[in-house]
Amino acid sequence: MSEKQSDHQLCPVASRCGGCQWVQVPYEEQLRKKAVRFRKLMEPFCKTEAIIGMEQPQHYRCKVHAVFGENRQHDPISGIYEEKSHRIVPIDSCLIENEKADAIIVSVRNLLRSFKIRPYNERTGFGLLRHVLVRTGYSTGQILLVLVLTSPILPSKNNFVKALLKQHPEITSIVIQVNDRNTSMVLGEKEQAIYGKGYIEDRLCGKTFRISPGSFYQVNPCQTEKLYGKAMEYAGLTGRETVLDAYCGTGTIGLIASGSAGRVIGVELNGAAVQDARINARQNRVENIQFYQNDAGKLLLQMAEQGQKIDVLFLDPPRSGSSQEFLTAAARVRPQKIVYISCNPDTLARDLKFLTGRGYRAERSVPVDMFPYTEGIESVSLLRSLS
Repeated sequence: MSEKQSDHQLCPVASRCGGCQWVQVPYEEQLRKKAVRFRKLMEPFCKTEAIIGMEQPQHYRCKVHAVFGENRQHDPISGIYEEKSHRIVPIDSCLIENEKADAIIVSVRNLLRSFKIRPYNERTGFGLLRHVLVRTGYSTGQILLVLVLTSPILPSKNNFVKALLKQHPEITSIVIQVNDRNTSMVLGEKEQAIYGKGYIEDRLCGKTFRISPGSFYQVNPCQTEKLYGKAMEYAGLTGRETVLDAYCGTGTIGLIASGSAGRVIGVELNGAAVQDARINARQNRVENIQFYQNDAGKLLLQMAEQGQKIDVLFLDPPRSGSSQEFLTAAARVRPQKIVYISCNPDTLARDLKFLTGRGYRAERSVPVDMFPYTEGIESVSLLRSLS
């Protein structure tokens, strides 16, 4: 059986789901295509290193989300929305999702009828269970199960937990999240731990991180270690530098850099992420890092006006790339090195063009395959100030 055939058989719903655009492309060919596309975009700026692929490119997603509903016979179904629709594609196992997480979701679905729990019906607004989210610690093996309900009351809650733990004793914590609004957002604002601490922990690059239901944490930790390892290699920290981690989220990059830097500043607009970052710093006994809830561009401008210096700037912006205001502020502060972690090579190329026109030279760049079977390309690039 060819790799192409076996991949297709591994995912019979690929054409409807749309999550894996390259399910029929052999993995080596996926890597080649991504490397070629990345190299062409980087050609005006610098040479690229060989793409960093995965040894085992399947079942890498440690964050798995399933939407729940009913079929025409009113049987519970779970899966993901069909591409560009709100029709549920029923899925029991997925090529790129953690296998244990998939099994837990199937077990939740199978328990619904005996506990008289109805899945939510988007059309009528009736039903209790909207979504299930499973988060798995890559190195710790801890598992967080999140049940997103329309009401805070889960019938026979204790017996439901007991029945689930009997099938999956490896579950570390179970949380009820309440989302009673007519919204496409998965998580609500109210939550209650009904088993365990309400969060799990994982280890990444020698540091421990708390993962709550809504925490940002890379979905492929195996490749994240390689990605951040490259970022640290490019930064070349000696223990004396002042480092700024922009778009810092829960502080992963800044905390990993803290052991090799003099001082680290993390900046993030999301208040909940900043809280998590401070908890992570305390937990790892890191004292040379400070986190600020602020717009990264505004903080950089304040630092420029006060004459403060930054030696190394890490930035890991969203898919839309960095804002022109932020990049202008960065060029004013003039860090010696900028380490740009990107999840979108098109916006990376746009931002590199901007920075290389303002006194920076791109020196190195490497693509990392964080999302096998999809078109996504993550990367790390190093820019150095010419002055």
